[in-house]
Amino acid sequence: MLRDLITDVPGLRVGHATSEHHGTGATLLLCEGLWPAAADVRGGGPGLREIDVMAPENLVPGIHAITLAGGSVFGLAAADGAVIELAGAGIGLAMGLGVPLVPIVPAAILFDLANPGDKHWADQPPYHALGREAARAALAAEPGSAFALGRVGAGRGAMAGLEPGGIGSASIALEHGLVVGALAAVNPVGAVSHEGGWRTGEGELFPDLSRLARFGRLQAGANTTLAVVACNARLDKAQAKRLAIMAHDGLARVIRPVHTPFDGDTVFALASGAIDLATLEPEAGIAMWLARLGAAAAEALARAIVRGVVAAAR
Repeated sequence: MLRDLITDVPGLRVGHATSEHHGTGATLLLCEGLWPAAADVRGGGPGLREIDVMAPENLVPGIHAITLAGGSVFGLAAADGAVIELAGAGIGLAMGLGVPLVPIVPAAILFDLANPGDKHWADQPPYHALGREAARAALAAEPGSAFALGRVGAGRGAMAGLEPGGIGSASIALEHGLVVGALAAVNPVGAVSHEGGWRTGEGELFPDLSRLARFGRLQAGANTTLAVVACNARLDKAQAKRLAIMAHDGLARVIRPVHTPFDGDTVFALASGAIDLATLEPEAGIAMWLARLGAAAAEALARAIVRGVVAAAR
């Protein structure tokens, strides 16, 4: 039975670390092994780490985890902390006798520095420690287990337009045991439509950007929705890239406006490899199944974004 979470994809664990004092946090998604992955970046102000390692032309075949964090550029240090914890737990590429294990942990950050919480940390930002804590939480979790939604982890200081944002997740089951899941840290300039559509004319929901400017939301790189979609199919890195591209439609369905110059919208995609698509109705072809997975990823991501905002409001 599915929990409607990204951890419904077998082999995934999620760990959060939240600082109420600083009003921020980090979230780590841990894979069971080395999973092919890709990222698609469409926002105008991204903050990223280890993105090129996932490119199809590059050597490393997959990743061990993904770190999402608040804190803008300071939050990239969360991945440093996560790497240390994962290597200490025996997770990483073996590079030779006497050489430390090398965990491959891409990361992305959102901007929550202007939101409530003590950001006067001088030379000791909390993100390295938060990354270690999130990694420990993921390592301690059972694969497939539930995790908190709303104002936790990377979503602790998030806003969706002028409303609270947060962490959301969802999943969809397809034929032949295929499962697609999504995780989102929802912090866009735009507003999130709970209906999944948009009204026009009287009762217009489109956000008043002049109001957003007065509240300091219209600053380059000062917002951002981060997302991960995952499936249990066997995909290579190029196919994972197509999955990430299609999944971006989920943002466009429920966030208006989206992919602005002020957001760093990024979608990661990864695949466990448990189910060989070539064995499923071979006459249909792998491309058809990839299209179905991408459509499901977009739908799951749209629902994850809405769930994050709903959970944040509780």
